[in-house]
Parts: sequence; structure tokens; C-alpha cells
Amino acid sequence: MGFSVGIVGKPSCGKTSFTNAACMTDFKVGSYPFTTIEANLGVTHVRTQCACRDFDVTDNPQNSICIDGIRLVPIKMIDVPGLVPGAHAGRGMGNQFLDDLRQADVLIHIVDASGALDAEGQEMDAGSHDPVEDVKFLEEEITAWTLAIVQKDWKRIVGRVRAEGAKLDELLLEKLSGLKISRGHILKAVRDTGLKAEAADNWTEEEIKEFVRTLQRIAKPIIIAANKIDRPTSEKNFKRLQETFPELLVVPVSALAEKALKDLDKKGVIRYIPGDDDFEITKADVLNEAELAQLEKIREEILKKHGGTGVQNLLNKAVFDFLDMITVYPVHDANALADGDGNVLPDVFLVPKGITAKEFAGVIHTDLMDSFIHAIDARTKMQISDKHALKDRDVICIISAKSHPTRKK
Repeated sequence: MGFSVGIVGKPSCGKTSFTNAACMTDFKVGSYPFTTIEANLGVTHVRTQCACRDFDVTDNPQNSICIDGIRLVPIKMIDVPGLVPGAHAGRGMGNQFLDDLRQADVLIHIVDASGALDAEGQEMDAGSHDPVEDVKFLEEEITAWTLAIVQKDWKRIVGRVRAEGAKLDELLLEKLSGLKISRGHILKAVRDTGLKAEAADNWTEEEIKEFVRTLQRIAKPIIIAANKIDRPTSEKNFKRLQETFPELLVVPVSALAEKALKDLDKKGVIRYIPGDDDFEITKADVLNEAELAQLEKIREEILKKHGGTGVQNLLNKAVFDFLDMITVYPVHDANALADGDGNVLPDVFLVPKGITAKEFAGVIHTDLMDSFIHAIDARTKMQISDKHALKDRDVICIISAKSHPTRKK
């Protein structure tokens, strides 16, 4: 789990409810601002088709879960304290929020789609607040925070670019790598803004801000979760969010419905796989009429209407679409598809699309990369070279000069 999904938003919007639903945790939830005063860390899963179906085998997952051919792969989630306007200047829990934000690779912004919370997270009549403003202010706060970091040494940086011919991206990387911003992110932001790095000393304040804004969207992309979608005023606001921010992904979500379904599945009352658009009641006799009616409401007004609760959909899009990850299965025996202990398809790794066989060996163990000879594709039984780019659901056996377990220690 080398990357993290950050859960952000203003106080009381449902961030912790979303985290509890995704991670099956019981972090404190309240209807008042700053219930969360420090980051909640959890482990959730993304959903993908398991390679076991491709090979028609029964697997024995060790680092993940397989349910009916659906592999659930663990990822790290950070639920940060609520953000209010002026957070970059220290208002509310702003400083704490921004410190936690450094760890996140992609952000899921939980928005109260019902419009029942003001900008500070205080309750008001449903429909009284415009959630469009929440999206605008959060992006502005993150941009202002990053801008302050960049501007702190801007004159020194551009002075070196002009006087020494130093590269702007390398100098900025020294300042921004702690924010999980890469050289590639910086270079892309420069290209996308159309600015000239070698002329950075002539950038106007507005151009610097536009560069930072573009960098934020590239390095820490934001997905909008229109939470509380089942409330009467939410549908209209959800559509407005989509229309106002066509460049952003806006997904209808009901975190409370997801948590309720997972709780009942854990008790064996229903059978529900996260991300499904339906469930099966297995113990109807333990539910009263009101509970059965509530389940039917969730089924018709959330699952069927929106294709699911939205929680799993958001996580999958964050990892597979925004971070562009794929799944790869390492095995010790390419014929048996097993590790050294006989576990079939034991492990699956989330890795960047385009990763080579040799680079993947380094994900498992650094010594495997250093002593890499070749790999074997379990599907074709053919040797693949160090520069061979892996594909989603590849199953490979790595041959090296040293012997190591397929599971990273």
C-alpha cells in the first residue's frame, strides 16, 4: 500500500461516515464541527476482476480477498480533519489538515449534496446552502497552501534558473517532494499552462498561481462525492455540481447505506459485495417490517437508481482511473499458479500502468530487481524480458539469480 486516498471536506459533511463505510471502522461520528480532530487512518479495498476466473482455478488469497471471482485489494485511506475557509492561514483545524494532506495521492472530496450545512459545518435547513461553493473553496484552500510553499523561496529559485541555468523542475522538486509531488507532475504542469520554465523569473503572480493550480490538479486530483444522495434536496444539487464542474468527476454517494449493508452482511443477514447494485437477504426472519422496508428503500432509491451506494465506485475510480493503476499477480510456480507454500494466486499488487517486469520485481523485493534474469508469463508460459510492460491481471513468475518469496517482507 504505497499510496493513499485522502478523504477531505468541510466539518460534518460525512467524511468519517464515508471512511467507516469504506474501511468498516468505528471512528467517532458527530453532527457538530471538528468531531475529527486528528487524521483517522484506515484500510479499505478496491474491487477488480480476479485472475482466478481467467484460469478457472480456486485461489487462496493471502494479501487480499476474493469473493466469487471479485478480488478486493487493500489500500490506505486518510480521513483528515474538516476544512473551513481560511484553513491555509490556520483557521479551524487547517494546519493539521494540510499536514495530513501531504500523504495523499488522490483526494475524495465529500460534499453534503443536501445543502444542509453552512461553510463552517453548522446545520441549517436542507437546501439552504449551495454545495457548489464547497467545491470552489476547497480547491482554493489547497491551491493557496501549495502557493505559499512555492512562493516562499521563489525569488531564490528563479534567480538560480536565470544565473546558473538550473532547471526549474529540479529546484521545485526539492521543495515539493514532501507533498508527494514528482518531477513528472511539475513538468506536466509547466507544459499544460504553456509557460516557459527558463523564463520563470518573468512569470506574473497570476501565472505562478495558475501553474500551482494546475500542479495541484495533476498531483492531487480531486473526485467529488455527492454524499447523502438519498435526501430530497440532493438530486438537484448533484446535477448542479455536474453542470458546474464538467472537468471533475462527481459521483452520487450514500455512505450510511454502504455502512448499513456491510454491517448486515458481516452479521450474515444479507449477502452483499461492495460495489454491487443489489443484495440478497439470507435471514429475513431476524428483520422486522421497518427494517425490511428500509432495506427495500436502499435497494430501490440508491442501489438501483444510482448503480450502487457510490462508495466502491469512487474508490475504484480514484485508484484505477486517476492513479492509473493495474493489478499484477506474482507466483513462484507458473504452472501451478502458486507460491512456495502452494497457495494459488496468493498475492496481488497494485502497480502503475506501464510498469516493466524488472520494475515489478523490485516492488516484491529489491534483491529480485537487482538479480533479475527474466520472467515467465503464466498464461503463455513464454519468457518475458526486463523491459516488457505488464498488463492488468498479468500473472508472472520472476526468475532471478537469488531466491526470494513472492510476498514482500
